[in-house]
Formats: sequence, C-alpha cells, structure tokens
Amino acid sequence: MAILVTGGMGYIGSHTCLELLELGYEVVCIDNLSNSSPESIRRVEELTGKSVRAYIGDVRDEALLRQIFAENTIDCVIHFAGLKAVGESVSIPWKYYDNNLNSTLVLTKVMADVGVKRIIFSSSATVYAGDNQMPLREDSRTGGCTNPYGWTKYMTEQILSGMAFADRDWSVVLLRYFNPIGAHHSGRIGEDPQGIPNNLMPFITQVAVGRRERLNIFGNDYDTPDGTCIRDYIHVVDLAKGHVAAISYVMQNQGCEVFNLGTGQGTSVLEMVNTFMEATGVNVPYVFAGRRAGDLPVCYAGTDKSAQVLGWKAEKTLFDMCRDSWAWQSKNPMGYLEK
Repeated sequence: MAILVTGGMGYIGSHTCLELLELGYEVVCIDNLSNSSPESIRRVEELTGKSVRAYIGDVRDEALLRQIFAENTIDCVIHFAGLKAVGESVSIPWKYYDNNLNSTLVLTKVMADVGVKRIIFSSSATVYAGDNQMPLREDSRTGGCTNPYGWTKYMTEQILSGMAFADRDWSVVLLRYFNPIGAHHSGRIGEDPQGIPNNLMPFITQVAVGRRERLNIFGNDYDTPDGTCIRDYIHVVDLAKGHVAAISYVMQNQGCEVFNLGTGQGTSVLEMVNTFMEATGVNVPYVFAGRRAGDLPVCYAGTDKSAQVLGWKAEKTLFDMCRDSWAWQSKNPMGYLEK
C-alpha cells in the first residue's frame, strides 16, 4: 500500500515516514522545504534501509500533484503540509490562509479527479474553543480561534468534513494534535525550527546546548500547582504511530471522524524543565516573564475515543520525551545544517 505524505520532510512528517516504512508501507512524499530539510528523509532512508520517493515542490502546484498521482499508485494521503507558527500567523495572516487552505483545496481537487478519496489531516487542539472544560474531547466546542493558524485548521476541518458529507465515497480522519515533542531514539531525526523556536521543548534544548542564554517562562501566577501553564505533551513517535493507526480506519470506513492525539495528562512548564534536567543532567537556566496573551492556564486531551476506535494510545513518558529531545539536539547542535 502506498501513502502520499505531504510535508513529509518536516518534523512530524519525517517521523511518520519512518514508521510507515518500518511497517512495510510504500512512501511517497512532497515538501517545498519552507520549514524542513531533505536531509531528514535521507536519514529516514538510512535508519530504515528503505527508500522514499520524494518530490520537491508545493502542494498548491496542481500540475506537480497530477504528476505524482500519475507516477505512483496512491492509496491514501496523510496531509501535513502547512505553515504552523501561531505568532507568525498573526503577523502574516494572508500567507497562512493562502498556503494552508489552498494546499488542501488543490490537493483534494486532484484526489477527487483521480479517485483517491482517503485522507488523514494534521489538525490541532487550537480548533477547540477556550471556554471548554478539561479534558478536551472530540465533541468539545470548536471555533473562536485566537489566531489565523488556528482558524486555518478549523476551516480545513470544515472543508474536509463538508466534502465527506456531500460525497460518501470520501473517508476523512481529522487528527487533533496536542503538543508534539521528542525525537527518534537514534537522535538522527528531530525538530529543527528555523529562527527563534515557537514551542517549549526546542527552546529548552537550544538553551541546554548553548545556542540561547536562558529560557523565558511566560507567567508563573496561573491557578495551577506551580503557577505555570499546563499542557499535554506527546512524543512525536507516539504521534506518528497514531497516523499509522488511522490508516486502517480510513481505508475501511467512509465519512469523517475526529480523534485527539495526546497523552491525556497535563504537564506544567516547570515540571517539563525539571524533568529535562533530571533526564539529561544538563542545567537549563530560566527566568519568569509576563503572561502571553491568549494562553490558557490548563489544556489537555481526552483520549478515550482514540484508544477505543483506533486501538492507539501514547506509550512514551515525559522522561522519554526529554531524553530523546536531548539525544537529537546534542548530536545536532545546529539541526540539519550539520550533516
């Protein structure tokens, strides 16, 4: 069975390609390298001893997509491709709407034309409204997003669910991620953000490796046990395995289903920093800064549906996440720039 992975050279995409190859799937990927590196796929091939058929280009390029489907017998698409920085989306909203929405529209147009109507979409917990009770479940209220990135995920969910409602030949799975961290245990592939990291773990590892002076922790006066925000962090390998589990579902069912991918447990920022130092023996200096606008005190997933329907649950611990993140960063201080 052949899987087309859009954005397959990125952080989550590359780990998913690796899991797919190890389970015997054929993998075809497309990536425009806007926030990724072809080195990731070279290392995936090195780790698995198997090859990926890779195309460099944009998912909005309809002619290229038609070429990919003509040259490969694709059974299912996993759609990661998209811009993903929350803060950046506020400053350049048009670029986010153009890239994230049009990539889906062009992709599904070509898929419909060639008769491949099975797609797994990389969505996000940012689609949930801020006034829900915890844990967030698949039927919790959505909308009211606080940034263009979140709105692009919400709108893409509407596009795909509407298509599946109108045409019962479509099978759509929407996977709402919580906070992916960690790396492959080999340390050969991992998260390599461009510029200043937007997420907690790569900032911690860059401080630990000496690329940054200290970590800023935004807010220590929240109504949480230690005053810092609580989030649901999931190991990227567990996340990748969640996509593999979704393939079996999407190949056997029609319509549209939503699944959370998280651990179901909340971890505070201070707990993360302290666990990282325990797991690695490396000191991470930090200072407290003011709260960031829009940050919720607590956010974590309800994961019962994924366990019951997909037969999937996160297995790796917070210690594993910290250890593997450091294995990647310590072996690749400047990311994929150091081959």
